[in-house]
Amino acid sequence: MQPFYPKNIKMKIPKSMKRFCPFCRKHSEHKVTQTKKKTASSLKHGSKYRAKKRGLARGAGSLGRYSKPPLSKFKMTGKKNTKKTDLRYKCSSCSKTHAQSHGTRTKKAEFV
Repeated sequence: MQPFYPKNIKMKIPKSMKRFCPFCRKHSEHKVTQTKKKTASSLKHGSKYRAKKRGLARGAGSLGRYSKPPLSKFKMTGKKNTKKTDLRYKCSSCSKTHAQSHGTRTKKAEFV
């Protein structure tokens, strides 16, 4: 379970911490760096046409979705004012990098 941090504050992250490395399968010191979140490419998982042929991506028929009128009151409006942190951990023993599983929403991540 990930520790709870309050949202929208400056988060202090240590520059190095001891973590489990999935490559050398042991706990070792890791160097922490932050990267920009990358957007998903349109060609990453093949085109929608190929996906539809494979049986993914939207399927056939309405699947009971459009039998009722659309909701208009409960929409989320506006963009979020924070981005999730994308931290990378570099192992000191095998020097391979792995990413964190879940990001935390913060305005600013500060390395201490």
